[in-house]
Amino acid sequence: MTKQYTVAVVGATGAVGTKMMEQLTKRKFPIGKIKLLASKKSAGKDITFNGQSYTIEEATPEAFEGVDIALFSAGGAVSKVLAPEAAKRGAVAIDNTSAFRMDPEVPLVVPEVNPGDLAKHKGIIANPNCSTIQMVAALEPIKKAFGLSNVIVSTYQAVSGSGINAIEELKTQSGEWEKGKEVEANVLPVKSDKKHYPIARNVIPQIDVFTENGFTYEEMKMINETKKIMHMPELPVAATCVRVPVVSGHSESVYIEVEKDNVSVEDVKKVLENATGILLVDDITAQGYPMPIYAEGEDEVFVGRIRKDLAKDNGFHLWIVADNLLKGAALNSIQIAEALIEEGII
Repeated sequence: MTKQYTVAVVGATGAVGTKMMEQLTKRKFPIGKIKLLASKKSAGKDITFNGQSYTIEEATPEAFEGVDIALFSAGGAVSKVLAPEAAKRGAVAIDNTSAFRMDPEVPLVVPEVNPGDLAKHKGIIANPNCSTIQMVAALEPIKKAFGLSNVIVSTYQAVSGSGINAIEELKTQSGEWEKGKEVEANVLPVKSDKKHYPIARNVIPQIDVFTENGFTYEEMKMINETKKIMHMPELPVAATCVRVPVVSGHSESVYIEVEKDNVSVEDVKKVLENATGILLVDDITAQGYPMPIYAEGEDEVFVGRIRKDLAKDNGFHLWIVADNLLKGAALNSIQIAEALIEEGII
């Protein structure tokens, strides 16, 4: 008989928490018991999981007694307090926030890229930033085949990455534009920042607040997380992260340089065709390329528009798209949990 596990979902009422529960059901995760946890405000409400009704419990340290796997997606402040409490009680905490990503004691994992890091966990495993996940998933097989010496990425990130309020604001602003009304902005680029700009009919070249070096925290996340996940601390990585008026699905234009000489576009395509979790969509004769409208609800990372740079023989351009709430968040967390079981780590 397959061993079953007690699983806790922290932030069960949120967008990513909901997706996590959907993935647990869809992928037939071996659950013996599930605990759905949220803030004190949401405690006591009923929620449906796998066709059954459950009462949400308040997320407290004691709630993790007897839990094997705790999936966190309730904000960094909650994770910083409760993930160590879950680990202290014997659970493996898989955290979907940025709270522990750059902690040298915490593995930062994309299962298709660095599953070996899971064995090093000390009770907490970090889920990377959504934009980082889809990029490294596509770059790792290229790195293994040809080496990797440079990465420059520009992202086109959906508003769902900023939460439900950003989605609602996009919808509201679109309606206001159509009716000729004055458009109000209260959420983007950063709700807590000084200024806010409309996202409808607009693109905003700021995700998260700026750091002293002129890059935003989102851009620095991509830079630092890529180096950590791929075990390449000296890899040159540059990022420009942009919010676009798309509800779901992040897109990325990625320029890379490989170390091996005489690599062709067909060589790169062949490697990606055989890579786990990657779907190659690259047929320009039929206008075939990845787009977020087709990636929404899909598990794979889509890659296309692969072409050799015109100036550098070892330079290549790629277009990478994925559902940011699935592979970029909920699905990757569940895959981490599955890998822990498959490798006998839990």
